Amino acid sequence: MNSLWKTSLWQQFGAAIDMLDDAIGACPERLWTANLWDDEDDPAYGQFWYLAYHTLSWLDLFLSDSSAGFTPPAPFIRGALPEKPYPQTDVSTYLKQCRQQCEAVINALTDEQAQQLCTFDWMEPTFLELQLYSMRHVQEHASQLSFFLGTNGVLGIDWVAQARSNPTSC
Repeated sequence: MNSLWKTSLWQQFGAAIDMLDDAIGACPERLWTANLWDDEDDPAYGQFWYLAYHTLSWLDLFLSDSSAGFTPPAPFIRGALPEKPYPQTDVSTYLKQCRQQCEAVINALTDEQAQQLCTFDWMEPTFLELQLYSMRHVQEHASQLSFFLGTNGVLGIDWVAQARSNPTSC
């Protein structure tokens, strides 16, 4: 795959991940389990910690291109809520792992892999489209978390134009 495309994809995908990192890092303990919204299935689904984890678990899954056999790293579990919220440090560590994985996947991306079809119940995109879809998903939730923090008096989270070469939290 053309190096300009890979560089551009990483710069924007990395920026979305860095914005999520900023939101997670800026979240005070008092808001970690606060509700962004009410969820009728389970209140935890609307909590800050869960939305951060949800975003990373889907990023991790989409980087692997298939749900078959996917398992997030310990202590995270797939398909069920944990007994108590994941600690902020664990979620931050998971973000760092996903960020490194994302950069490596994009840097190694070939034309053949970019065109490979990825099958999920709700869509069958190419691997390249799946990464764009995933980038949008990360940015959506990073924005929701940042907005929530701002409305709760946590200031200083700003737009990230391109991936940081040395992320502040790494």
